[in-house]
Order: sequence, then structure tokens, then C-alpha cells
Amino acid sequence: MTADLHAAAKACLDATDPADKLRLTHAAWQAFEAGELRPDANAPAPEPIGAPGRPARPQLVPQRQVPHRGLGTAEGRAALVHAVAHIEFNAINLAWDAVYRFRGKPLQYYRDWASCAHDEARHFAMLSARLAELGHAYGDFDAHNGLWEMAEKTAHDDTARMALVPRVLEARGLDVTPGMIERLLSVGDERTVEILRVILREEVAHVSAGTRWFRHCCEREGRDPRETFLDLLRDYMGRNLRGPFNRPARLEAGFDDEELDSLTELALQS
Repeated sequence: MTADLHAAAKACLDATDPADKLRLTHAAWQAFEAGELRPDANAPAPEPIGAPGRPARPQLVPQRQVPHRGLGTAEGRAALVHAVAHIEFNAINLAWDAVYRFRGKPLQYYRDWASCAHDEARHFAMLSARLAELGHAYGDFDAHNGLWEMAEKTAHDDTARMALVPRVLEARGLDVTPGMIERLLSVGDERTVEILRVILREEVAHVSAGTRWFRHCCEREGRDPRETFLDLLRDYMGRNLRGPFNRPARLEAGFDDEELDSLTELALQS
């Protein structure tokens, strides 16, 4: 007898201790792959979105209050690793919320986001280990809640969620990670670079899943994907779109040249 995937996703979401969240995430992915977890059409409707399970620390502050530190010291490098770890921790919750919240999807949709949660949990574990090597732990630095705030704003609309979380906020990692790698190489931090290269390579697949399911939603609604994406950007992002964009990585993740030209134009207007 199979168990309900939506309930398993909720358990992963609700876990507050990072070690528990990682353990539950890996177990859920393995159970899904073994056919022991499947979405149950009779599962209770999703609860209204709220804060996901997370530890008491890090303290969440407005993004502009998160200090920027140079990479010339171990403390500065630890702060950078912590910032990326916080993104990956949020990404675990975002993937499971996509599984929990949106019902009646093809099985491949749930496989994509359960797989994404599994990857993000592995990324978080690698970054946590690197933080420990630098004398710190997750929670030692302040962080912001921008990723989850967008999840809350799009909880009512799977089209907006697929457009704006993976294809905008998470895709930003494709744009900025190469620069982080260059800066870390300049200070000789090969260990962190190794981790970021793994994350960059695997995040392409996650953004690609967002592209695939955004277009699926548009096809269901009879909407043009390019026009819909730009409309959602204007509605939800206003003038907060930032470039430049990593065109090769975004093309690999399912964007097309016309979309990227439009994004570049919008960013210049921001």
C-alpha cells in the first residue's frame, strides 16, 4: 500500500530542525522512487500557506539589512557560504510546497519537485559541512526571507509560482554564482568553489523544471508563455528585476533568446 506524497511533503515542510528536514527529505525521495509514495486524490486540501518549519536561527531581517562582507577573511567567506546555505534551505521548503500545495498534477511534476528537494537538501548538507570547516554553523549570520515571501504571494496560483520562484528568484543563482566562483578563486578558496560548481550545474535542471511546468500551466490555460511571463514579472516584481543574466545557463534551463532579450530590457528599466 502506498502512502500519500502530499502528507510526506507536509512533514518535510514542517520539520524545524535542519537535520530532521534533510532526513525526511531523503527518505521521502527514496520512497517516491520506490513507488511507496504517490499523490492521493482524496488527501485533505492544503492548509493556507504560512511560515515553513525552520530553526530559531538565523534571525530574519530585511534584505537591505544583511551585511555584505569581503572575501579576504575566513569570516567573510563563511558569511557567503551561510547566505548560499540559507537559499538552499529555503529551496528545500519551496520544492516541497510545490508538491504539497498544487494538486492534480502529472506524476512527473511531483517527481521533478521531490527530486529538486532531494538535491537542495544535499546542497545544504555540503554547505553546512563547509561552514563547520570555517568555524561556523547555519544560524550564525542574519538572513532574509525573500524567497519564501514570493512563495506566499504565489500560493494561490501555480502558474505564477512556476514562473516566479524557479524562473526568477532561483534562476538568479545561475547569474551570480559564476562571479562568486571567480571571487573565491582569487582568494584561493578552492573548497567552496568545488561546492558552488556542483550547485550551479544542478540548479540548471531545477530552473528547467520551472520552465517546463510554467509552460504546462500556460498550455492548460491557453496563454502565451512569453507574454504571460512578462505580465507576471511586471505584476509581482515591479521594478525589482536585476541583471545581467547568464545567457548560456538560462538557455540550457529552457529560456529562449526572445525571453532573455525582454528580461534584459526590463532589467535596464528597473
